[in-house]
Amino acid sequence: MVNISIIMSVYNSGNEKMLKTCIESIRNQSNSEWEMIICDDGSSDCTYELIKKLCQKDSRIIIIRNPTNMKASAARNRCLSLAVGQYIAIMDADDYSAANRLEAQFNYLENNAKVDFVGTGACLFDESGVWGTRIYAKQPVERDFLFVLPFVHASIMFRREALQNVGGYNESWKVVRSEDYDLIMRLYKAGYRGANMKQQLYHVREDQDAFRRRKYRYRWNEMIVRFEGFKGMGLLPAAWPYVIKPLIVGLIPHKFLQFLKEKHYNK
Repeated sequence: MVNISIIMSVYNSGNEKMLKTCIESIRNQSNSEWEMIICDDGSSDCTYELIKKLCQKDSRIIIIRNPTNMKASAARNRCLSLAVGQYIAIMDADDYSAANRLEAQFNYLENNAKVDFVGTGACLFDESGVWGTRIYAKQPVERDFLFVLPFVHASIMFRREALQNVGGYNESWKVVRSEDYDLIMRLYKAGYRGANMKQQLYHVREDQDAFRRRKYRYRWNEMIVRFEGFKGMGLLPAAWPYVIKPLIVGLIPHKFLQFLKEKHYNK
């Protein structure tokens, strides 16, 4: 019986050690009633071949492939269209989950009927190991979205119907690199609510490569997402300074911004 569907979009992540760590963290979960759907989003490197190699002996893992790079939202929506679990868990290819992550989130949602999705605390790591933690409010409200998305997106487990009722991920070019922010704000606008578990059950790779992928043009996308999301949640006009925050942060030199980030999240 499949209770949980884990969906993952992968693009040009041809690092076998990294992919193995990610996939094995799901295969070793204490809750074994799951399926994992991985979409290779038109990778131009060896990612697809590596995934097939790593998953070939596990029938619980379904691998699909986009002919071209369609971006994360479209890839996750393809996975979602094939999912059969009543709960949908997100996973990113460069991260990994604690062995009891799925069990803990499944039990939480089973015992908290008014919560539509639940995230967890996270450890931040790079090639040197864990360097910080990220823990957000137990039950975020609209104002918690002003400064930052108050969930670790890839740690979230959703009730299937909540995702379906808002149409899944937005595939517009306007939300690229901010599709998580867009999704959660649309869920809140529709009346759904999320919670966070304090346990650090997810590990987020935060290294220099991850930092360099956040190009300035994507900060314009985040500004658009913030404007539309804050408007939908009734936070404007007071939230205008937070709408333009991504553009201001993008002007800060990378090294200094990384220093500030490590100081803020350092354990």
